This record gives sequence, C-alpha cells and structure tokens, in this order.
Amino acid sequence: MPASLNSGYDPEEIRHLREECRKAGRSFIYTPNEDLDEPTGDEFAHFQFVGRHQNREAIYDAVMYTLRLHHSSIVYEEAERRAAKSFPLYVPLDMRDETYKANEDLDEEVELFITELIEEIEEAEDIKVQEHLELDTAADYGIDLDVCLNVEAITDEVIENFIRDFNTNALRLDTTLYSFKSEEEEE
Repeated sequence: MPASLNSGYDPEEIRHLREECRKAGRSFIYTPNEDLDEPTGDEFAHFQFVGRHQNREAIYDAVMYTLRLHHSSIVYEEAERRAAKSFPLYVPLDMRDETYKANEDLDEEVELFITELIEEIEEAEDIKVQEHLELDTAADYGIDLDVCLNVEAITDEVIENFIRDFNTNALRLDTTLYSFKSEEEEE
C-alpha cells in the first residue's frame, strides 16, 4: 500500500499519537490487541511510537519480545514438528478447529514426548537465535516493526531506549547466536 493511502503517515494521526504519548508520559503507548496471541508476563510488548521513514514521519506499530521467548517459541515449534512425525494422528493446538475430535490419551502422550524433545533440543543447543528487527512498510497502518532483543524483560525503560536508539540511527543489534534452556531447568 502506498504511504499516501496509509493513515499511519497522516499528520493528524501522528499528532493524535503524540498527544496520547504526552498524556502517558512516555514516547510510546501500549496497544493491546486481542488478535495477537500475546504471552503473559514481561517478555512481550505491543506498542506504537512516532518515528521517521524515508524522510517522513510515520507511526510505527511495534511488537517487542525477549530473545529467550523467541528461542522457546522456535524450540517448541521444532519439538512439535518432530512429534508430528512420530505421531501422525496428533493435531497441533494451532491447527485444531471446530471439527477437531479430542483424543486426551494421545494428546497427553504427545505432550510428554514434546517435553522430552524440548529438553533434547535445548541440551544439544540445536536452535540458536539472535537479536533482530523486521520492518514491514506494506502494513495497513503505519509501519509494522518486529523487534527481538536479548534482555531479561521488556520494560518501559527498554522500550524508551530502543525508540531513542532507533530514531537516532544509533541502534546496534547483537549478532551473537544464543541458545537457552528452560527456566525450570536452571533453578
């Protein structure tokens, strides 16, 4: 969609967002969204802020999450993929619809198997992740931004520092590859 048709570039929309940010006392506002499958806790945030893109002001609609959360999501997906090979009748949770017929015994067996696979994947450090930022300028509203940082928690301070660095072209992402173990295992 051309920027001229995208209301995230509209000066009135930008002025409105700046006013909301001012009222909130931050350079961003949180944007709860029921459509996103948002995890609970402090490892994820969905927010909007004003920045520049190609010498124009624009609204950025950002999701930010920790590297640990990103790693655990990829590890779970890989474990579920491997489990599906061993249990062809298993239907992953995100593939179930109204026609799905529950099979509690199979589900329980597969979930135990997935737990074992997760431990194996983590122990072997098969999955490695790094900080990243993805921009989608073809969004319907403003610019979509997907940000993954190697921080313990996504806090107001982390978001503020990110926005400052992003808007001043001072953002430097860590290219080191990391692997994590489940928190329960570390305790």
